[in-house]
Amino acid sequence: MRFTQRRYPEPPEINFIPLIDVLLVILIFLMVTTTYSRFAELQINLPTAEAGKPPERVEQIDVLVDATGNYVINKNRLAARTRETLIDELKRAAGGMKEPVIVINADAQATHQSVIRVMEAAQAAGYGKITFTTQADKK
Repeated sequence: MRFTQRRYPEPPEINFIPLIDVLLVILIFLMVTTTYSRFAELQINLPTAEAGKPPERVEQIDVLVDATGNYVINKNRLAARTRETLIDELKRAAGGMKEPVIVINADAQATHQSVIRVMEAAQAAGYGKITFTTQADKK
């Protein structure tokens, strides 16, 4: 009888089958409980503009916004680009008009902030009718 231990013990084995079983169960659990919402994709239809004769408006204030953020209200260039300057100039341009229509003519390269500043100034001045001008696509 030999009671001595072997000189070379067997190397330990790692059994991956229980690990794979546990991972598959976790994967199935996550797939069943996860909701798949698409927040990044918006299905919208952009409007097209056809150039036609613009409607005749008696009470109208034209606001031009160029690509660099400069403002012109009824052919008067504004020295400052602040909201308060826009409010004062819109009120001055309105004069005795009760409900003037603010027509924003913004350059295609104008910043969104420049256009929003005009809209905020019109709202602060008490004018709720705002419209934008577009041009037809040249085909």
